[in-house]
Amino acid sequence: AMLLPRLLLLFWLPASLARHGPQLWRGLHTHGTPRCYSAEELPRGQAPPHLLARAAKWEQALPVALVSSLEAGGRGREQDGPPAGAQCPVLQPEEVLEADIHQRSISPWRYRVDTDESRYPQKLAFAECLCRGCISARTGRETAALNSVPLLQSLLVLRRRPCSRDTTGLPTPGAFSFHAEFIRVPIGCTCVLPRST
Repeated sequence: AMLLPRLLLLFWLPASLARHGPQLWRGLHTHGTPRCYSAEELPRGQAPPHLLARAAKWEQALPVALVSSLEAGGRGREQDGPPAGAQCPVLQPEEVLEADIHQRSISPWRYRVDTDESRYPQKLAFAECLCRGCISARTGRETAALNSVPLLQSLLVLRRRPCSRDTTGLPTPGAFSFHAEFIRVPIGCTCVLPRST
């Protein structure tokens, strides 16, 4: 029920972050050189609070907002491939009328939690398409006449990297710098015509 407002928000958020990105991350770099934080400056290995505070809009992004509900439901386990039983479903209209968009779609998907210890936010919800083709609205079964492909959203994140606090250039144990970068996050799936028949 809450998925539709979140999907609408995700179309607004990338444009907003692109417009406000430079102000959001001002102070991250000093004269082109990122600051190297000591272990004492980093609480429990996290990014400095003043950098995380600048990224308050993260909580509004769908890939971040979904993580807590996925973990609470036990569906956030990381897996290398599709989970057992995660195959292209047969669409039964009477069964999906009240379901979320990702279950009613003719290109259905599931979410998994992707964890990266060097990234902030460390956990993001990634969508995975359940079908190679798409589900026929007529038969409710998968057809190869169309292809399911992921929809990608650009998301601004912080990336943690080891750095040197002296003139040797060798990484100082426990010291890190933080860099802003855009990553592409799969947030859903859609149907497209195949590139070839």
